[in-house]
Amino acid sequence: MMAAALAGVPAGVQAQGVWAGRRQLFVRFAGEAETATMYTAVALVRELERQIARSKFHSISIGGRDPLANVNFLIAALEGAKPSIPVMLDTDGQRPDAFALIAPHLALAQVTVEFVGPETMVTNAIETVAAAAGATCATAMVLCPRDDTSDGQLLRIIEQAHRASASTQIVIHPPTPTGEQPMLDRRWAALLDQAISTHEDTRLALRLPPPAGLR
Repeated sequence: MMAAALAGVPAGVQAQGVWAGRRQLFVRFAGEAETATMYTAVALVRELERQIARSKFHSISIGGRDPLANVNFLIAALEGAKPSIPVMLDTDGQRPDAFALIAPHLALAQVTVEFVGPETMVTNAIETVAAAAGATCATAMVLCPRDDTSDGQLLRIIEQAHRASASTQIVIHPPTPTGEQPMLDRRWAALLDQAISTHEDTRLALRLPPPAGLR
């Protein structure tokens, strides 16, 4: 009997990416500091069925800490539930080899780059974009730069993602401005101008902060 540690199956609003603002049912794998509940695949099937029957959702979002570490658990749950709404995987892209196993169950693969950790994390994320494209799965790359992330870093990743899949949707979420009237620096408009010359389907957007926004 397969089981996994989940931080819950809450309903909420997607905070980032191409489906930002959509009401979703979240399957969140627990991080090290989060309170976890063990779910069997059968228990997750029942919870998905229960919530989808009770309320309207645009889609299911699978995310949290390293969801593809539990790829067999996810496949068993999705095959059992056969959800009537689209399923999105939100991943950091660190397990490109596991992606092909779950691709048939997905409507969207969203690869999120947080700009923390070694350069190999970006390499793996690009490989996951390529794997999704090879599996003919709709793909998005979400770039969440930090204050110290350079334009050059962002543009290199956009170029690499374009080479991996010209059909990838790319969303750049600048660091959240602070203050009573938050404003983005003009730098971001100039960056977007450069980015779309490499990859036309690139957009700039602010994330929905918690508690309204979840991922």
